Amino acid sequence: METIPKYTVFHRILHWLMALAMPILFLTGFLRMFWMNKLLIVSTIREKTNSVLTDAQMSEIAKAIREPMWQWHVVVAHIVIFSLVARLIYMWVKGIRFPNPFEKKLSAKERMQGIVYIGFYAFVFVSATTGIILKQGFFPQLHEQVESLHKLGLFWFPFFVIVHFGGIILAEVADKKVVVSKMIGGDNELLVAKTKKKLK
Repeated sequence: METIPKYTVFHRILHWLMALAMPILFLTGFLRMFWMNKLLIVSTIREKTNSVLTDAQMSEIAKAIREPMWQWHVVVAHIVIFSLVARLIYMWVKGIRFPNPFEKKLSAKERMQGIVYIGFYAFVFVSATTGIILKQGFFPQLHEQVESLHKLGLFWFPFFVIVHFGGIILAEVADKKVVVSKMIGGDNELLVAKTKKKLK
């Protein structure tokens, strides 16, 4: 018998890199849009002080306050992009495929799994692409549209988390697959069986 690791060390590293990085991206994006919105900071400065600063000057102060958070967002975004590209290359090299939701013979669970995978990679690709466009200043005439598309990540990410954890719970409870422990400690799933003849 020959066993081949399904969840290799490299596979698990990429998984956990994205699992840790994406909530940070979500949190920094959420804060920038809501609690630490630039207009809100400027309004607070104006309300809480008797400052004679102009709106432009207060806007620069708000920008400086938010700068560290922005740097975190950019650095972590690079980690996500690297992990995504590395994972796609790894899957291609290893011949790993997720279920094709358009195949008629698939069960409902496998079809849903395939849809979630496609949706995840599509949305990460869109978020990464729009983020690069915004950071590099490409297509300035489309800035507002690209920014709006990028901000949709605040809505699809929580949805994906709910679906992902729902799938994990279903696999753990219903199918007894101990997915979590395998993704942490790895496994050796039997993929190939060979009969070896002993030479006499």
